[in-house]
Amino acid sequence: MSTLWDRTRQLAAQEILRTALRLFTQQGYDETTIAQIAREAGVSQRTLFRYFGTKEDLIGGSEEQFVTLLTEVVRDQPADVGAWEALRAAFKAALSLHASPEEALERFRLVHHTDSLRAAYLGKRVRCQEELLPLFEARLTPSGADRGQARAIVATAFACFDAATATWLEGNGQGDILDLYDQGLAAVRS
Repeated sequence: MSTLWDRTRQLAAQEILRTALRLFTQQGYDETTIAQIAREAGVSQRTLFRYFGTKEDLIGGSEEQFVTLLTEVVRDQPADVGAWEALRAAFKAALSLHASPEEALERFRLVHHTDSLRAAYLGKRVRCQEELLPLFEARLTPSGADRGQARAIVATAFACFDAATATWLEGNGQGDILDLYDQGLAAVRS
């Protein structure tokens, strides 16, 4: 029974997300209201907020889920996997949360072209880097790296991911973000 309930909840959440993304794309993020999203998705505002804590969560997901996903992926990497590879695996997992490349493109466009979403993303990114830092300190300790070096690696990887995303957006979603990330990281590390 709980499997059917979980599936029903998942379908409702997906419908809310599709509706929100459509309205945000058509009207703009700031111009779209929660009441409008709920009405067009066929749910109450209260129901919408059960699935998504904030309007921003409709675009980027909750910060807690994002941080949890990245830290779990990094933590699950074997000890012999390097820091750069562990971060790439985390980014790959984050990208897999999108239902399709088209959905990812719409979401990334909204984030990059809406000041409030961009600011929230940057804040989320900094908090995520701080949460990841202890994992990389532990991973790098045998090589003699210190906290500053671990912080630099994590920050560089996130900067390369941001550069890859911006390049992907400029190309209207052509290519693969992870390939662009690999190219950017190779340029930085050379």
